Parts: sequence; C-alpha cells; structure tokens
Amino acid sequence: MTEKLSQHYKSIIRELGENPEREGLLKTPDRAANAMEYLTEGYHKNLNDIVNEATFESAMSELVVVKEIEFYSLCEHHMLPFFGKAHIGYLPNGRVLGLSKIPRIVDMFARRLQIQEKLTHEVAKAIETVTGAKGVAVVMEAQHCCMMMRGVEKQSASMTTSVMLGLCRSDPRTRSEFLSLIR
Repeated sequence: MTEKLSQHYKSIIRELGENPEREGLLKTPDRAANAMEYLTEGYHKNLNDIVNEATFESAMSELVVVKEIEFYSLCEHHMLPFFGKAHIGYLPNGRVLGLSKIPRIVDMFARRLQIQEKLTHEVAKAIETVTGAKGVAVVMEAQHCCMMMRGVEKQSASMTTSVMLGLCRSDPRTRSEFLSLIR
C-alpha cells in the first residue's frame, strides 16, 4: 500500500505545480505515504485485539473516570487534522477495563477519517460493549484545522461533543458527577 500511496502523493505534488524530483521533495511522497498509513492505522485494528481480555472482575460500583486523553484524527471532509482531549467515565457492572485500554480504544477510532461527533459515539459504544457498564460518558474537546487553516480561519474555536449512555444519560446525578469530575 505504501508504494501506491507514494505514487499518488508524487502526482499530487506535480499537480500542485511543484517538481517532485527537486531535492527538498524527493522523499516527500514516501514520507507522506508513511504518515498517512500511520494516521489511519485504526482501520486495521479491532476492539477485541485492543482489549485483549483486559477486563477484570471488580466490586467497584462508583464512576471510573479517565480524563485528558490526547487524540489526533483526520477530518473526513478535508483530510486535515483535528486534535484534542477525551474524557471518559463508566459505571462498572462487575468488571473494570485495564487502564491503558481506554486511550488505545480512543486511538483506534481516532486514527480513521472521522467527524468528531461519530468519534465520540464510537468510543462510548466501545467502552459500553467491552465493560458491560451500567453507564458510559464520553466528552471530547477538539480544535479542527479544517476550520483554522481554511474556510472561516478561526484559530481559537473549539468543538465539544458528548455521548452519555445508560445511567450516565438517565440519572442526572451520575451525569452531573461525571461532568464535575472532568472539570
């Protein structure tokens, strides 16, 4: 796949009016192809492999919250980066998830062509699926280069999305507790 992507990048550079054979651009198609493969590696990962049976029996019945999880993704409309932080909470139902698995789940979905709204929902559903939690809450805050570098060119604008499932949606106290914990 890298070779084919590299050839496409070489064509793009030529179409832009540049010479892909000049010294500074000679290896750019290969570097761009490698970068794109890395930034979209989420297509080649699946939830079972990420979790790898790292759910554990637990009597924990209060919110488990992991916040400030950095993520980087590519907007599916312009293929420009968006990046920010994810805050995730869940109410265990007899099982907890290995701590490192939560950011790995975020990365698996973020490293695909995405919109933030879909990304937030995919992460929430995945956490719910692997933990069997009574409730899941995900808040994502991001800045979008498609809005910063082109179009309206608003440098300070950010977007916040949230998905609440189960008790995190239906119980206002649980929702409120999660939101206060991530502030």
